[in-house]
Amino acid sequence: MTGKERRKQIIRELELAKNPVSGTVLAKKMGVSRQVIVQDMALLRATNKNIISTTRGYLLYKEDKNTVKRAFSVSHNHDAIREELYTIVDNGGKMLDVTVMHKVYGMITAELIIRNRLEADEFLKKLEEPTTVPMFTLTNGSHIHTVEAESEEILDRIEQILREKEFLVEEKI
Repeated sequence: MTGKERRKQIIRELELAKNPVSGTVLAKKMGVSRQVIVQDMALLRATNKNIISTTRGYLLYKEDKNTVKRAFSVSHNHDAIREELYTIVDNGGKMLDVTVMHKVYGMITAELIIRNRLEADEFLKKLEEPTTVPMFTLTNGSHIHTVEAESEEILDRIEQILREKEFLVEEKI
């Protein structure tokens, strides 16, 4: 199989997948190393394929035109990560990413795509590994999440609950 054929097959696999597909799984299916898959993903992204890398694997992101998005600026400590994630997904939100504004490196964003408690728990389990720290440790707890939902009302409810829990960072005027 040529590289071009392999990349077409990768796109087909991602189109059919309901959940993220790991680089290791793709490598086994394609009969190549995981590093070849990483290079293929870079080439596919360069051709405007909307491939997202999450902690659970690769996704072909298909934007749903029937949803709305909002960025929430939040701040909390490590112990509140679970509560923040559950607040968002339990109220109908999908956490798309996390962004921090670093003084030296500028804006740093990582794709998350967390839709439910199971995915939140998988993410939290990875944060428990000894050498892993959440990105917000770079900014003393301050970070931004892009959240997607089916309506503005859902995003309003999430915003209100984040405010009540004192996670939301209110803009100073």
